[in-house]
Amino acid sequence: MKTPLRLAAVLALSAALPCLADEGMWLFSAPPRARLEKAYGFNPSDAWLQHVMRSSVRFNSGGSGSFVSADGLVITNNHVGLDALQKMSNESTNYVRDGFYAATQAQEVKCLDLELNMLESTEDVTARVNAAVPAGADANTAFLARRNVIAEIEKESHDKTGLRSDVITLYQGGAYHLYRYKRYTDVRLVFSPEQQAAFFGGDPDNFEYPRYDVDICIFRVYENGKPLHPDDYLKWSAEGPRDGELVFVSGNPGRTERLFTGAQTAFLRDTSAPFIQSVLKRRDVLLTSWSARSDENARRAKEDLFGIRNSRKFYDGLLSGLQDPAIIDAKDEAETSLKDKAAPLAGGADTLEAYRRIAAAEGTYARVYARYRLLESGLGFNSELYDIARTLMRAGDERPKANGDRLPEFAEQKKDSLELALFSEKPIYDDLETLDLADSLTDLTERLGYGDETVRTIMAGKSPRERAYELVHGTHVRDVALRHRLYDGGAAAVSAAKDPMIELARSVDQEARALRRTAEDASEVIQESQAVIGRARFAVLGTSTYPDATFTLRLAYGTVKGYEQDGEHIGSITHFDGLYRRSDEHHGREPFDLPQKWQAARGRVNMATPMDFVFTADIVGGNSGSPTINRDGEFVGIVFDGDIQSLTMDIAYSDAQSRAVSTSSNAIIEALRKVYGVGALADELTSGHR
Repeated sequence: MKTPLRLAAVLALSAALPCLADEGMWLFSAPPRARLEKAYGFNPSDAWLQHVMRSSVRFNSGGSGSFVSADGLVITNNHVGLDALQKMSNESTNYVRDGFYAATQAQEVKCLDLELNMLESTEDVTARVNAAVPAGADANTAFLARRNVIAEIEKESHDKTGLRSDVITLYQGGAYHLYRYKRYTDVRLVFSPEQQAAFFGGDPDNFEYPRYDVDICIFRVYENGKPLHPDDYLKWSAEGPRDGELVFVSGNPGRTERLFTGAQTAFLRDTSAPFIQSVLKRRDVLLTSWSARSDENARRAKEDLFGIRNSRKFYDGLLSGLQDPAIIDAKDEAETSLKDKAAPLAGGADTLEAYRRIAAAEGTYARVYARYRLLESGLGFNSELYDIARTLMRAGDERPKANGDRLPEFAEQKKDSLELALFSEKPIYDDLETLDLADSLTDLTERLGYGDETVRTIMAGKSPRERAYELVHGTHVRDVALRHRLYDGGAAAVSAAKDPMIELARSVDQEARALRRTAEDASEVIQESQAVIGRARFAVLGTSTYPDATFTLRLAYGTVKGYEQDGEHIGSITHFDGLYRRSDEHHGREPFDLPQKWQAARGRVNMATPMDFVFTADIVGGNSGSPTINRDGEFVGIVFDGDIQSLTMDIAYSDAQSRAVSTSSNAIIEALRKVYGVGALADELTSGHR
């Protein structure tokens, strides 16, 4: 890693310094107007912000997207749409490998269980949430009080508006905002390229630049059986991205840990990230080997393996940053600086105590972390059927409770989304289920020990492979009609079913819930303590900061700009000629092989067409599919990746070499017209109408 990047990351970590020029994942309710005005002479109007906000959507399968026509077209990444593509494919029809195009409305294929959310409004409910927590309450009492009032706020909002209503924790507990979303569940596939075109270069080029991908997937949203006509959608840019111009990203970054204390960062570095990394590497080896046995195996495992490899590479980069002394030392120095500046202020002693309490809470969490992730988070039971069984079992126990006393995922206002997933007709493959469950049971046994009482209960005297086969082939929860009956029948019906997978979930439920309570108590201590530190940070810095990412809509911005690497200038924009040249350099060998349609179009496409581009906006995972927008509010591209230097962005922003990567609007239209011959779809995008 070059010195300029290290220095930029170090500076970005300093809690006593303002944000770097293009840093920030900003709330739409608190945009960085002054920073934009000062740096770029641009001050977005309320109308501009409202339009961009309501043109943006969240994919609950993970990722972002945007409306791009008055007739309900939504565009996202191919890899964001991969979950839907995989579920509608089968042994004879492979939308992932071969792509898809619906020439008519009747040919558009309805997704099985896809939910899109469009943010309607937000409301600050911090005072009400905090007022519900008794003064001096212990962690468990405070947690339950906060959970109860949040459920109350969400249900009131849902009942009043009919909108999905989620209370989001911001600034590590310093603020609580109510987000209201319009839900769309009738979503139909219109177009997808072959995955090889969307992910050209495969794993070797993943998180690298230059790139040559057309990573898109296009859906149409329906309402009441007819195409939706959204009030807001992004108009298509005829010009596309230009080097040096200001662009924006409107998307849903998943999470960041930039406001973590030193103790929290150490926990991430020493405990949680290595644990997850080891699980991912194990599953990568497992599914790679299984996929190599047949084409059908490879098709069934495609989505899982893509996600695992993507996450594995991300964690490799994250741990590289977490193990960099320059970054960690700078974070420690920044923490010391904030403590010193806060000490003489009112509440200075409370700030120091907050740091101590966080360190103690992280120690408590570290002691149960492995068991918690295996038994409660489900990493020990890697199975769709197990997830369904546990949802049915817990729904029977939770739904009779008062709404505020339930586990949050079973709250009344979450019912629609829960049921959409629970009753999905998605395909479940017994061979893949057995493979995954057997391997995760093996991992669980290795980590907890063969003699562990819970392990013995889970294994029931059998090997992991035997137990997995018995459970997968013995359960009946793959039957959607049965799921309905058990869900409607409640705890009595679930218990009477005597289903082996449900009984497995029941056998660990008491310990899993206890582990969850321990983790939640630690989280509550951390949240309350972070709120104290947040007040100190505001006292030192003022209020011109942004909260960590929470998979909710944020606005980021930056400049289309290349960078220097290993003495070479990397330009900001790639072109079609680079795609064909890169394929030729590798003699068309996988993963640099081109689909047949792209080979045939070689003489038709304009080789000077911009393809992918990089820019300095602040993004992380969850931003995939986010629209890239110019200052006129036009769609100039779609985010699909970051470069390798951006993998530390969860903990530190840098603009030296870290870049977001987008497919250009030009490339999308050129591909649709000249590679795929779907001019009608290109016309709808460029005109905004069918």
